[in-house]
Parts: sequence; structure tokens; C-alpha cells
Amino acid sequence: MKTFEQAILMLLLAGSAFAQQVQKTPDELAHSVPVIDGGAGPCSLELHVTADGKPVYAATIKVRIAYGFVGTRKLDLQAATNIDGKVKFTGIPEKVKKPPLQFQASADKLTGAVEYDPATECQGQHELALAPAKSSDSK
Repeated sequence: MKTFEQAILMLLLAGSAFAQQVQKTPDELAHSVPVIDGGAGPCSLELHVTADGKPVYAATIKVRIAYGFVGTRKLDLQAATNIDGKVKFTGIPEKVKKPPLQFQASADKLTGAVEYDPATECQGQHELALAPAKSSDSK
């Protein structure tokens, strides 16, 4: 009987959390920082993506993380920025294979990258400036 009561309590708590999320205004949701959790460690990196000094909305940021014994575990993370150009990656392992990690960003025809070493800066915050992508055509 105790597990049934626990299940009901969990459902009530989940419903309450969902109701609180639904009550946010569209403006609050637009400004809330998206968080992607890799679930592989204690470190995190918050990025502020800009172009010409202005925040970039919906910029895509990607990173591949190799970690564990001789880098046998791999983690591909991807997230997009909010209206303020912000995004946060959490759950990053402190020890990675071949640091620093390369966070690659793109939006329309703009690209940029930032390096981050969780061993030296476990809780990081970085600016990531985007610039026009260089053409691969060399005629």
C-alpha cells in the first residue's frame, strides 16, 4: 500500500511542477536560459552568443565530448540560444580527452567557436562572437 501512496504523491508533485511551468508568460519563457544536461560530470558552461555586439536568437551550438578511459565515451550535445543569446551546458565531465573542448556556433550565415577546458574552469561563462562564415570556394 505504501508504494501506491508514493506513486500518487509523485503524480501530484509532477502535476504541480507542470502547472507552475505552464503559468509562465511568453516573455518569461523567451528569456529563460535553455539548459542542456550531458549528465556526465559536475562542470558547466554558460555561453552568451553575439554578432555585432547584439544577442543572437536561435543560434545553434554543438560540441562533441570524448571522456572516460582513453576517451571511449562520447557525448554529442546541441542546443539553441534564447532571445538574449544565452544557453547553458551542464553535466560536463571534468576530465576530457584532448582538451580544450570546441563549442561551435552557427546562425544563418554566421559562425564562431569558443574553447573551454573543464579541468581548469569547471564553472565557465564565455562570450561567443559570431562573424560571417568564410567561403570555402577559392577560385
